[in-house]
Amino acid sequence: MIYFAQQLANAVPLCALYAALAFGYAIAFGMTRRADIAYGAIFVFAGQLYLLFTATGWNALNLVFPAALAFGAFMALVYGIGAGVVVGRQVLRPLYRASPNAVIVASLAVLIILSETARLAMESRSLWLPPFLNRPVNLWDDGAFSVTLTVIQMVNAALMVAVVGLGHWVLTKSRAGLVWRAVSEDPFAAELCGTNAGLVFLLAYATAAAIASVCGVLATSYYGTMDFGIGILFGLKVVLIAAAGGYSVPLRSAAGAAVVGLAETLWSGYAPIVWRDLVVVSVLVAMLVASRRERVIP
Repeated sequence: MIYFAQQLANAVPLCALYAALAFGYAIAFGMTRRADIAYGAIFVFAGQLYLLFTATGWNALNLVFPAALAFGAFMALVYGIGAGVVVGRQVLRPLYRASPNAVIVASLAVLIILSETARLAMESRSLWLPPFLNRPVNLWDDGAFSVTLTVIQMVNAALMVAVVGLGHWVLTKSRAGLVWRAVSEDPFAAELCGTNAGLVFLLAYATAAAIASVCGVLATSYYGTMDFGIGILFGLKVVLIAAAGGYSVPLRSAAGAAVVGLAETLWSGYAPIVWRDLVVVSVLVAMLVASRRERVIP
């Protein structure tokens, strides 16, 4: 029982990460209505730039470690959001208007460009952060075994849950959320009512990129590194994970992603980890195929 409780605790940061990423992806999907693995690429891109600029702050600018981390995080957010704005404005929005299905192919091209840009900037090196905020916090102790999480796991999970909560409030309670829902459901009708659908598209994708960038910084802080070798796999997993909860409601998409994070953690605790990604992706694909409905996507 205590081992199971530890696995549930271990699932918290991963569930929060998947939920936040799925929430941001659903915001972007509301505009493109097409699978977009570039979103996962922005997540990894921001994480790698966080490593690069933190190393620059420490080695070249002689900053103390907290200041180097802050510098790296700030620059990663600037570049991650900037990449989202450029991709949304120059690639996805024009293609969506001309040929929506081309978005799928273009997102793969964006992933390759971002991965090669980061690789060249880092000179094909793997950078690592030293562990920090890794003090274990005792959540439950039965005398023989303790259920613990580290400080950084708890901080990351809290920040990611806050991102989802704030995003849900904006989408459901503010005028910005009302406009996003209008454009996602029918951009032409929204434009007839005076809404600038192109601007909403760009702002929505920039917001999604901001969420991906924040998650990239937080995940890299915990894991210590970020490898673009997982870019394609992670981009695919984000697409499938978000689909587990459905794309139409970002909060529901986040909840489905959290369930997948829990399943991954339990599999890692009780089954061979080498088969985890294969089994999870296969189950998600099977679920999507079984629930597929024949319909025209506008």
